[in-house]
Amino acid sequence: MKRFELVLLSIVIAMIGFVATQAVSASRITATTESAELELTTVERPAKVARPVRRAGLAAVVTGDVAPAPARDNEEIWRRIRENAAGTYIHEILVERDSSLARWPERRVNPLRVWVGTGIGLKNWDSTHVRRVRDAFSEWSSSGIPVRFTFVTDSADADIHVTWTEQFTDAISGKTLWARDRHWWIVNGTITIALHHNGGEVLDGSAIKAIALHEVGHLLGLDHTMDTTNIMTPKVRVRSLSEADRATLRLLYSLPPGSLK
Repeated sequence: MKRFELVLLSIVIAMIGFVATQAVSASRITATTESAELELTTVERPAKVARPVRRAGLAAVVTGDVAPAPARDNEEIWRRIRENAAGTYIHEILVERDSSLARWPERRVNPLRVWVGTGIGLKNWDSTHVRRVRDAFSEWSSSGIPVRFTFVTDSADADIHVTWTEQFTDAISGKTLWARDRHWWIVNGTITIALHHNGGEVLDGSAIKAIALHEVGHLLGLDHTMDTTNIMTPKVRVRSLSEADRATLRLLYSLPPGSLK
């Protein structure tokens, strides 16, 4: 009886060790989902209090790290944030991310490859929406960050995928999933944009552009702000980037990613 118990205990210990090993491996890359709702301008539908939708989980498996570990001096990083935070919502991002920042590595020479799919077959699909999404990427890139984009026709060759859906079951109009490595470098991302509001109303061209701007902001590492004059508010009310949107992104990309705790 004692021998049987010893064997059983050995099996249990081995299983615990295997699970722990898998957990450590999985922790090397995590994912964040960000969702946004576009506010309706019609008076028939009352405004609702929007809440950021955020979930975490394993998105993919990467071999090694996407970029070297950034040099870190948290005291110096906090000093730079204090000196440059005016006119940004960087502190809101730090609150949402538990004092952590995530962003892409510098991609000036080797641009991020973006594949924008089509919604052919979906109700109310408009082929000009592809151009609106591309314009959204270009506007963020021109904000002064060290990241450029190039558009590819082969989805298998892309770092970023943009897809379409007729509408979400939740009261949202767009959703972004990005994954990061252990150093908080973003490694890939997927954006999904709806053609209709949750209630069935068609999203026009300006609405599609606004949602695209919001979701690309998430893809680049921005989080929500409660200031409704910015594109990154949870319930999008504007149709263009604000100076605070641009300034926050510039500040983010002047700092190394990772935890500031």
